[in-house]
Amino acid sequence: MDRLDSMEAFVRVAEAHSFSEAARRLNLSKSVISRQVSALEADLGARLFHRTTRSLSLTEVGQAYFERCARILADIDEANLAVSSHQANPRGKLRIAAPMSFGLLHLAPVIPAFLERYPDIEIDMSMNDRFVSLIDEGYDLAVRIGKLGDSSLIARTLAPARRVVCASPAYLAKRGTPLTPSDLTKHCCLTYSNMSLSDEWDFCTPDGTRWPVEVKGRLRIDNGDALRQAALAGIGVVMQPSFIVGRDLQAGTLTAVLTEYLAQDVAIHAVYPHNRHLSPKVRAFVDFLAERFGPRPYWDLVE
Repeated sequence: MDRLDSMEAFVRVAEAHSFSEAARRLNLSKSVISRQVSALEADLGARLFHRTTRSLSLTEVGQAYFERCARILADIDEANLAVSSHQANPRGKLRIAAPMSFGLLHLAPVIPAFLERYPDIEIDMSMNDRFVSLIDEGYDLAVRIGKLGDSSLIARTLAPARRVVCASPAYLAKRGTPLTPSDLTKHCCLTYSNMSLSDEWDFCTPDGTRWPVEVKGRLRIDNGDALRQAALAGIGVVMQPSFIVGRDLQAGTLTAVLTEYLAQDVAIHAVYPHNRHLSPKVRAFVDFLAERFGPRPYWDLVE
């Protein structure tokens, strides 16, 4: 039994709460992972997991062993990264989590150029709007949009995420242009349901005082691209980041309103665990995105 391989198999199973998912992350068969963990338990003379047909959880001794093993593997990764950071060519699999709309609109189009620049890197990217745990789910980095809470992750700002309230010219011609945030109470507002306060839009006065407005409308959707389509069709007013509606604003198919009442304090970040900060593949990808987007991203440029 290779003790280090068995420890890694055990840690990945504990993180994923699944033998199958651990096997996928390690690119091994489920039977190999199961044998490694069983051999480790036999060698230690202790049961590390409670196993049932429906659940998998650590025993008390398993939890203590997991914490020690995770630290050991992290130290080994750190040592390896310290050496590999001097590589001329970044290499390896890069697991990325990204929000759906930003991933489809702006990450997917630039990834081919990244892969061409770095032929020894392969990418495994998941695009969805749920909050992922990078460490527990085995991601190297995530793209996150909004204000970041306190975290043990390292964050680098890639670009601003400017919020825009907008509607089609046809809608504004029919219903009128809102001149203050309070005017939105007379309009059909298209709301993004994947937020805790989807019916409250946050504005501020010119002196910086917060001005929340409760909005109403006939359409709630959990996807920004779908809301954009509804706004283009003249259904109502929408609040979306400019990376979704920027090209429509440039083309004049959507018109921005209430711009002086929106605080622009939200950004797009790359976040990654501390033990990845020296990784050449992570650094290469983050640098590449910062280079492509930057403080004045192309979706905000006026043509």
